[in-house]
Amino acid sequence: MKGLVKQRYSMEERKEFRKLILDKLKKAKKDLLIFKESFYNDKNNGTDDTYPTFKAFEEGSETLSKEQNAKIVEHLQMFIRSLNAALIRVGNKDYGICRITKKLIPKERLMAVPHTTFSIEGKRLVEKNK
Repeated sequence: MKGLVKQRYSMEERKEFRKLILDKLKKAKKDLLIFKESFYNDKNNGTDDTYPTFKAFEEGSETLSKEQNAKIVEHLQMFIRSLNAALIRVGNKDYGICRITKKLIPKERLMAVPHTTFSIEGKRLVEKNK
C-alpha cells in the first residue's frame, strides 16, 4: 500500500463536496436574484426638484452602479455555471482531478474553491504558458 497514490475521492468525500457545492450554489443563486432585481430597478429617487448638478451626479452614480451590478451579475452567472459543472464532475466521479497534471487536487483547495479544475501546480503551469 505504501507509495500508492490516491486516484479519486471516495463516495463519502464526494458527498461532502456535493453538499458544499450545493450550499454555494444556493447562495450564489440568491445573490444573483438580488443583483438582478437591483440591476433592473429603475425607480426614481425623488430628485426632480433638486439642483440639476446634483441630479447629473446622481444619474452618473446610478450608471456606475448599474455597470458594477452588471459585472457582478455576469460574474455570478459564470460562478453558477462553474458550480453546476463541478456537480456534474462529482456525479461522474472525476471531480477533483487537475485538468493539467491529472493528479488529485488537494482536499483543502477544493474546500476553498470547490469549482476549480486545477491544482495549484496546474494553475501555475497554465499561467506560465499564457
